[in-house]
Amino acid sequence: MRRVVITGMGTVNPLGKNVEEYWANIKANKNGLSYIDQFDTSDFEVKVVGAVKDFDSSKYIDKKEAKRMDRFTQFAVCSAMEALENAGTDLKDLDPFRVGVLVGVGIGGLNLTEEEVTKFNAKPDKVSVFFIPMMIGNMAAGTVAMRTGFKGDNFCTTTACSSATHAIGEAFRKIKDGYLDAALCGGAEACISRFALSGFNNMHALSRATELDKASTPFDLNRQGFVLGEGSGMLVLEELEHAKARGANIIAEIAGYGATGDAYHMTSPSPTGEAAAYAMKHAYEEAGLGPEEVNYINAHGTSTGLNDKYETNAIKIALGEDAARKTVINSTKSMTGHLLGAAGAVEAIVTALSVKEGFVHKTIGFTTPDPECDLDYAVDGNRNVDIKGALSNSLGFGGHNATICLKKYTG
Repeated sequence: MRRVVITGMGTVNPLGKNVEEYWANIKANKNGLSYIDQFDTSDFEVKVVGAVKDFDSSKYIDKKEAKRMDRFTQFAVCSAMEALENAGTDLKDLDPFRVGVLVGVGIGGLNLTEEEVTKFNAKPDKVSVFFIPMMIGNMAAGTVAMRTGFKGDNFCTTTACSSATHAIGEAFRKIKDGYLDAALCGGAEACISRFALSGFNNMHALSRATELDKASTPFDLNRQGFVLGEGSGMLVLEELEHAKARGANIIAEIAGYGATGDAYHMTSPSPTGEAAAYAMKHAYEEAGLGPEEVNYINAHGTSTGLNDKYETNAIKIALGEDAARKTVINSTKSMTGHLLGAAGAVEAIVTALSVKEGFVHKTIGFTTPDPECDLDYAVDGNRNVDIKGALSNSLGFGGHNATICLKKYTG
């Protein structure tokens, strides 16, 4: 049985432009949300986003290259290169056909699409020749592969808010089953625009709070909706023996993966939580754990009325009522907002570091208990927890459910 470990991580997100900064701000319970300043919001109900401020890609991408990459692809490349640096290897000792690049992207170049449609409406021949290759979601995976030379499995998972967790899970599976020896995997997203905010707001999905500390409040009775965020997260996964042979710093072991579909509704999770529960159950059972050994869950926790109560139901089904009540749960989105296709990756980074350090961050912004969300959401402060098994959940529009299970690496 081949085992898979995480040996490197990189990120760009509202709380940090690298893993060190991100983790420090997570531990400090910093609110990474900000008021929209990318465009005029005088006629908008939504005022708050999870934006990456003062992003500079020049450490990894020269100016000419950057002009031919959408922002989400720039995020992905910067995170991927940091992850390799963090792993201490370029993996060039491996057959390049045995190293994959799997990047989840939920929407892709929506900002660019908005800009180019404006040009098109004025004069069709003004649309950029780079529009299509910059906009399409698979270009994040393609560009990272071009930069690294990795020629193994190379694809983009597009399952809305589950995209990154599916990418990580599929990379895990490819390594475990012997098709790859290593992979760069994760997710990227950058679609904070008038167009995107209008669409999400018109379907009543977004928080309309005007105070930063009340905008993203997962599991709180007064939650209003999610806060649109942007960023990326990338992980280096390696087959354990290869990692050990090179003396890698092993952050955590990824030991299980579950993926299911609700087959229920375009945007609402299933009220029963049954399919999401099966994804969690498949993940911890593959990891060789019982429900009582899962004592930390990084929840999808979007701060929407339906997700939070239905995910609570799913956790109770997956673990059983008694075990669920003994499990500490948190939502990283309380600090970052919802990064859509990148969410699962930035949350997997938190989960991995939580497992390694025995630390669970607070779910910030919580003030009022919801009788339908009655588990332990770490709302009273950070916790020191000896984590036996951790789950990271992602639930996407369309009914896509993905869960990965992490364990502390002990040899």
